[in-house]
Amino acid sequence: MGPFSETVQKHRADSIQYLLDTNPQIDDYMKSIWQSKLKDLALTEDEYNARVKKIYSLMRPKHRGWVSYE
Repeated sequence: MGPFSETVQKHRADSIQYLLDTNPQIDDYMKSIWQSKLKDLALTEDEYNARVKKIYSLMRPKHRGWVSYE
């Protein structure tokens, strides 16, 4: 995960939408997964950063000097 970028998020959304639009043969299960991914994309930097913090704060330290974000 890198820094938030509206351009990258827009590209991701466009790519997922293109996949959905150009693959009518995709089964309903996979279609629902991709629709969920599209719906759940972070639209703001605050939302993106909160998700990054949540993911990395759940990791357990493997060595000394581990940075904690809590």
